[in-house]
Amino acid sequence: MPLEDTADPASAEALAEQAWLDGDERALRAAWDQYGKLVFTYCARQLSDREAASDCTQETFVSAWRSRERFDPAKGTLASWLLGIARYRVLDQYRSTSKLPLPSSDADLGEAPRSDEAAAVADRLLVAHALEQLPERARRVVELAFYSDLSQSEIAERLGLPLGTVKSDMRRALHRLRGHLEGGEPDV
Repeated sequence: MPLEDTADPASAEALAEQAWLDGDERALRAAWDQYGKLVFTYCARQLSDREAASDCTQETFVSAWRSRERFDPAKGTLASWLLGIARYRVLDQYRSTSKLPLPSSDADLGEAPRSDEAAAVADRLLVAHALEQLPERARRVVELAFYSDLSQSEIAERLGLPLGTVKSDMRRALHRLRGHLEGGEPDV
């Protein structure tokens, strides 16, 4: 199965996921290219150490590839599955470093994030990734609504679009986001 670039992110993701399941070694590279930055960002935010985050990211992809038969596209996207593995790699990193003797100083050594904090970061990264999959205009409408707290009328005025277009873009975008976050891309 060719791993070609395609204009439709949903079909590109579906091709990558199928190649992953088929054990096509090109799929590992494609997954790294597509999701490596997402996984690294998650690990770096959790660990606050770029070197450890880099190691954790690499371990995530090695673990994922070795257990690729466990990936089920019906249960979620490859991105969410990789982030789930990354979460455990981060926890493993905390466990391994907590066995080291700690210096006796008053310096703030920080703490491992609580699991709900880690889940919140993973959720934010997944939402950001899902937003990237939307067409530009729809993404802008959603961002103005949720990040700038604008009403649909205010969005229409700011973007110079008819109110009906903004409403339609919002409805389709939310439908696609929900599908993406639930593990599939709905037909729109």
